Amino acid sequence: MSERGALRTRLDLLAREVAKFGAVGAMGLLVNMGAFNLIRHTTELPVVRASLLATFVAVLFNYVGYRYWTYRDRDKTGRTRELTLFLLFSAVGAVIETGVLYLATYGFDWNTPVQSNVFKIVGIGIATLFRFWSYRTWVFKTLPDKALPTEEAALPAERFLEQRRPTETVEPDPVRN
Repeated sequence: MSERGALRTRLDLLAREVAKFGAVGAMGLLVNMGAFNLIRHTTELPVVRASLLATFVAVLFNYVGYRYWTYRDRDKTGRTRELTLFLLFSAVGAVIETGVLYLATYGFDWNTPVQSNVFKIVGIGIATLFRFWSYRTWVFKTLPDKALPTEEAALPAERFLEQRRPTETVEPDPVRN
């Protein structure tokens, strides 16, 4: 495979992964925002606690989508490790997401329902970048046989295939003749 073809393949795979991640994330955004507004308008919980509860519900929803659709072809051998890392990185994402909302609510006193929704979405957007990187790098690892070879690994194989075996010329043996 040429260098250009390998790059094209990698970009195609990354584009599909981003699209699937985005689709699950969009559904998770709906779950998160729906739960947030439901909790906020039906309980007396402060805005940041309502946000954390909604994020937890969305994290559970997203794990199912990522594991069984976006990253279904990835390594499934260490489920305990995978779930632990997923929850750890999701918690960091929740801190990022909630931190933006907390700063807007308590730092700038922007606490109307519209402002809370806007800053929750901004926080989710920032946290999503972190989550995409961490999930694909640490949680849902690529199986070794599914990984594309690096350029350094591919070069020796290409050189090997390009080499021609020297043709042996058989000369008559003077002793036997």
